[in-house]
Amino acid sequence: MLRLLLRRTARMTTATLAASQGQSLSESNKVHFPTDPKLPGKCFEPRQNDPTGDYTPNPSKSLPLAPARKALVDDIISLYEIGATVECMQRYTPDAVYNDELGYADDRYKIAGQWFGLPYIFREAKSRGHEVVTNDRDLIQFLHEVEWHPKLVPKTLTLRSLVSLALDPATVDSEFIRVKYHKDQASAKDYSNEGPGAMLKKWQAEATAAMLSAVDSNLKAFESDKGAGSKQDEP
Repeated sequence: MLRLLLRRTARMTTATLAASQGQSLSESNKVHFPTDPKLPGKCFEPRQNDPTGDYTPNPSKSLPLAPARKALVDDIISLYEIGATVECMQRYTPDAVYNDELGYADDRYKIAGQWFGLPYIFREAKSRGHEVVTNDRDLIQFLHEVEWHPKLVPKTLTLRSLVSLALDPATVDSEFIRVKYHKDQASAKDYSNEGPGAMLKKWQAEATAAMLSAVDSNLKAFESDKGAGSKQDEP
């Protein structure tokens, strides 16, 4: 209950501050992806290259977000901070895709394996800031800096990336917005979905979920999502 009250207070503060500065909390009308929510998450992949690959966030320049969108971003950031819960995982559609440098998970069961697996590798992770750079009808993007503290290595890893969230057409106007495709891009060049590297990423996501299911009961909540993305045909 306390967490819910704090979140509501934060949303009100954001809205009040934006209004005082003459900023609009409304997203742009630009559309990037299909509008049919029945299409699998792989049909909603955001793709782009960055000429510099510099994803250092400047929070003071962050675009303001409406409360429902801010709540989504807050939940996603909590995942990076080893705060995965069954409730937070509901932010993804069953057929969603998560794609980063090391893994490609193409259903919510495998995505859950990626997030619930973090505490087994890292003792702590802390978001050091984010900057929303895109707030369109069906796409939110933010620059993100995270400090990772591995369990077995006595050092801090600081990673910066461009996080892209392709929004679910069925919930984009609701109070609880869900994600069809979540990409964490840490390099200037976008990821390839073909070749040995892509195959290794898919294997990693499958293997992690399979191993974690034996020791982490949280994954049981998403067993019915296995293969959700592959059960649907592309347009």
